[in-house]
Amino acid sequence: MQNGFFLLINFSGPPSCLTCSPIIRIKLSILHFTIMQVSLTIIRYPKIFIPFAFLAMAIYRLPLWLNKNISFYKLMGSGKNGSFDKTPDLQQWAILTVQRSMLNVESLDTDNSTLHKNLYGTFITKWFSFFGCQTLTLLLQPIEGHGTWDGKKVFGELPPKTDYEGQIAVLTRATIRINKLKYFWQNVAAVANRMAGAKGFITSFGIGEIPWVKQATFSIWQSKEDMKAFAYGMKEHTQVIQKTRQQQWYSEDMFTRFKITGSFGTNKGQKINLPGNNI
Repeated sequence: MQNGFFLLINFSGPPSCLTCSPIIRIKLSILHFTIMQVSLTIIRYPKIFIPFAFLAMAIYRLPLWLNKNISFYKLMGSGKNGSFDKTPDLQQWAILTVQRSMLNVESLDTDNSTLHKNLYGTFITKWFSFFGCQTLTLLLQPIEGHGTWDGKKVFGELPPKTDYEGQIAVLTRATIRINKLKYFWQNVAAVANRMAGAKGFITSFGIGEIPWVKQATFSIWQSKEDMKAFAYGMKEHTQVIQKTRQQQWYSEDMFTRFKITGSFGTNKGQKINLPGNNI
C-alpha cells in the first residue's frame, strides 16, 4: 500500500457572492487515503470439474484467511450474461482480494503461476493447475467510489471524483432486500442487455456472494467518458437508479472505479483488450 491525500475546498457564504465579495471564506479539508492493490481473478473450470469448483469455494477460505498480505477477500460465483443474472454459470467463479503490499508486475515472468502464487499462495495456484482452470487476473487500483461492503470501506477512503479519464473498470455491488427482489429483477434485465452494445464497452462479469441477493457487476470501459455516457445518458439506466433510491431496494451498496494496472490470462479462450495483457 502507498499513502496519499486529496484536498477538498468548500466555499462558505451565498453562491452569488463568490465573485463579488472581497472576502471569501475557504475551508480546506485534507483527507488521507491509501493507494491499494486489488486483484480480481475470473476462474473457468472444465465442465467435468464443476463439483470441484463448488468445493474450492469452501477450501480456499483457509489459505486466503492465513495469507498475511491479504486484508480482505471474497469468493464469488458468476452469472451467465456478464451482468446481474439469475442464471448461474457453474463453470465460472471469482476471487477478489485487497493486498497489503503492491505487486511488482515487471518482475513477473510469462507463467501465470508466478502471479497467482504471489497473490494467493501455493495451494490455490496448484489447484488452478491441477484442475486445468483458465484464469483471467486483473490488478486494480481503486481511485473513486462510495459505499461499503459488509459494513466496511474495504478499498479505503476514496474521493468521489478524480481527474483520471483513461481506461477504467467499475464495480457495482449491492445487497438486495428480500422484499425488493421481485422489483430488482424485473428492472435490471433491460439495462444489462443494453450495456454490451454501449460505446466504449470492453467486457463485463456478473459476480456475487449469494445467488439473487448479493450481486455485483464488474465492467471495463475504454474511458470514463464512455462509462458515464452509458450510466447517465441511457434513460432506462437512470430510471433504475432513481427507483433503487426511491424504493430502497438495497440494504447495502457500493460503487467503485479502478485504474487497471495489470491484466494476465484469458477468459473463454480470449484475451481482453487491455494494456499489458501479454501472459
